[in-house]
Amino acid sequence: MASEDDDIMREFLLESRDNLSQLDQDFVTLEQNPRDHAVLSRIFRCIHTIKGTCGFLNLPSLERLTHSGETQLSRLRDGEILLDTHATSALLAMVDAVRRVLASLERGTGEGGEDFAPIIAELSKIGQAVPKPASEPAAPESGASLRPPPSLRPVPAEPAPAAVEAPAEAAPRALNVGDSTVRVDVALLDRVMNLVGELVLARNQILQYGAKSQDPGLVAASQRLNLLTTELQAGVMKTRMQPIGNVWNRFPRVVRDVAKACGKKVNLELEGNETELDRSIIEAIWEPLIHAVRNAIDHGIEAPERRRAAGKPAAGRVLLRAYHEGGQVNIEVSDDGAGINTAKVRARSVERGLVSAERAARMNEREVAHLIFLPGFSTADSVTTVSGRGVGMDVVKTNIEEIGGTVDIVSRPGFGTTLKIKIPLTLAIIPALIVTSGGERFAIPQVNLLELVRIERTSSRRSIETLHGVPLYRLRGNLLPLVFLNEALELPGPGAGVDAVNIVVLQADDRQFGIVVDGISDTEEIVVKPLGKELKALNVFAGATIMGDGRVALILDVLGLAHRTGVVSATRERAALEPASPEQTPGEARERLVVFRVGSSSRMAMPLEKVARIEEIAPERVERAAGRDVVQYRGAILPLVWLEQELLGEPPLLSAEPLVVIVCAERGRSVGLVVEEILDVVEEVVNVQGHGSERGVLGLATLQGRVTELLDVHAVFCRHDPGSFTRKEAAA
Repeated sequence: MASEDDDIMREFLLESRDNLSQLDQDFVTLEQNPRDHAVLSRIFRCIHTIKGTCGFLNLPSLERLTHSGETQLSRLRDGEILLDTHATSALLAMVDAVRRVLASLERGTGEGGEDFAPIIAELSKIGQAVPKPASEPAAPESGASLRPPPSLRPVPAEPAPAAVEAPAEAAPRALNVGDSTVRVDVALLDRVMNLVGELVLARNQILQYGAKSQDPGLVAASQRLNLLTTELQAGVMKTRMQPIGNVWNRFPRVVRDVAKACGKKVNLELEGNETELDRSIIEAIWEPLIHAVRNAIDHGIEAPERRRAAGKPAAGRVLLRAYHEGGQVNIEVSDDGAGINTAKVRARSVERGLVSAERAARMNEREVAHLIFLPGFSTADSVTTVSGRGVGMDVVKTNIEEIGGTVDIVSRPGFGTTLKIKIPLTLAIIPALIVTSGGERFAIPQVNLLELVRIERTSSRRSIETLHGVPLYRLRGNLLPLVFLNEALELPGPGAGVDAVNIVVLQADDRQFGIVVDGISDTEEIVVKPLGKELKALNVFAGATIMGDGRVALILDVLGLAHRTGVVSATRERAALEPASPEQTPGEARERLVVFRVGSSSRMAMPLEKVARIEEIAPERVERAAGRDVVQYRGAILPLVWLEQELLGEPPLLSAEPLVVIVCAERGRSVGLVVEEILDVVEEVVNVQGHGSERGVLGLATLQGRVTELLDVHAVFCRHDPGSFTRKEAAA
């Protein structure tokens, strides 16, 4: 708790010092033009902010001083009195006293023990006729240098009265604000970030040349450059990161106002205030979240009398939750209201001509719930200041997708609704899969990537079917619509020499589809460059990047490509025709997991989103360093964890067969999990039973009809790379 209080105090000192630095100039400007309302309001806001924070931080002396100054500034602002030389001098003396208190707080000596009664007395005389002592010269002309009266002037070189010593354990700590922090212009940070992006491009080029070189010195230097660039990139990214609490703090007022306008009682709960996001993302999510919260209160939370009749508390509950997962930020907006009335949504969408009656009748509950994101949709019976114009949830979906995010919604009738938003940590540098098609290279953001499928050319004709003109691939019993990238972009075909079909399975608009490409290169971090105005109209490209060889590759806009080729609408029609699986009830979410074997018989699974790659590594590549097994992997050093030894306590059995390694990434760090065999990738509703254990198992679940242990990937990371997490995060 002490550390948290120190952080609050440090932020208070930083903000106050910056604001006070402008006040001297503002007071001089105001004295020359006493009716400058803008300057006067700026001075008042500064002192008011300091006074308001004093009560929270328990600084009574500073609070009394600033309260006295605020009172007089309020009278000046309201036009009750006019600023003169005496008033300016008294207020400047107050500002100097505030600076002394702040300096004392920074040194860790509390408020300093100074008696502010004389200054407060002079402040109270502002606006009164102040007689001039006979020995004092006349007041200076306007524009002359300002000096406070003798009673207000601090006496230099004379020590302040010693404060009463507090017990040692309660003594405040020095914060050293001036030495530990510095304010940097945002434009300068953006320029540094752009330079780091260029450095990443240069790093990629050198790594590409180093991989082909036989010179051990060049290889070692390129690996060292890779390590330093990665660390520099992480450091610069951290300077741009801001806690989402900066956005959360604005919502109590929003919830209060909307609830009052709707005649409802709503309690707001906030979780994950410390979750960090890039500044550009923070700015982009504010408006969508406002719409989501307003929608939850207006359409989700019932009126107090209806809640009581349903056995609920009269006050509704809205929860804003943010957390990191799988290299993304997850934001959830939940309410405990009535849930989505799918019958009303179905009827209203037909009434407004958004879908046909036949199509609406074929839709399942999940499909109907997603109709609320259509432009122009609203269930409100009349237009109010809160809702009814049909531009709420459409704005949420559109704005989130513009920054590379996805939106999903889960609702349970009578229990509430949860809006789930997934967005990237940053838009500047992203991991991407590089593919080739028609002799050109393209980058696919890894956030959209689910898995890769390779089909031998001899069996591709049997595996790929066609239904209503749409090519389909049956992936583990489910029909996956396909887009041939060559045809979609009007590029030349692969020719007759290709021996396999490569399918990149992607997620777009809560649906899956596959892109058929000529070849798959590798995943790497790319620097996103905006497209020129000539290409802005092409909705299939999200930007461009420069590859290691200096050539330009276009970044595919997965959602735009899906809409252009009709894949999203096709999958929706097909989903409406297919009955819902009997084992899944409405509102239950299916999860994608990779199933593998550890040791001779232990069957385990882990979320597919935690998996960066699955590799086969020759045993002779394994080296021993710092007491652990490592392998040189993609220009870096990858630590290995033998799950057989980690979970079962059995020594690993080495053979000449390649090691099966699941590469997992978290917080920018990677670790390789050595398993016996990859069994399958499944998508099922996961019901966890039992309790986790210290050895890294979350619990048990039934997958494919067999009992399967669920691996606690985070626990494995905490044990083998504890430096990636704070003590609080590791404990959680």
